[in-house]
Amino acid sequence: YASKTIPQAMLATKVATIAGGALYVAYDSGLLGGSEQGSEVLGKAKAAIPPALPAFPKIGFAPVEAWNLGVQSSISALSSGPTAVGDYTNQGLQYLKDLTK
Repeated sequence: YASKTIPQAMLATKVATIAGGALYVAYDSGLLGGSEQGSEVLGKAKAAIPPALPAFPKIGFAPVEAWNLGVQSSISALSSGPTAVGDYTNQGLQYLKDLTK
């Protein structure tokens, strides 16, 4: 029983120490203060920490417009589908009639 309890107690102590340290740093730097103080600290943190990802490259077209064009084309094809099927059916029937003459 003791052989399992000691490592668990050591882990709990480490976790509590890290959590307490994080709480102290957050309080000491002003993150737990008012909104103005929090905004100030956030600005300092953003200036101190380099961005993890490079800046997003500029693209030459708007994806929203391209997506909208795709949606419009799809809806247009769906709306003209029944008419096109009717036309193809009539052409097929005419072709069969011409073959049987």
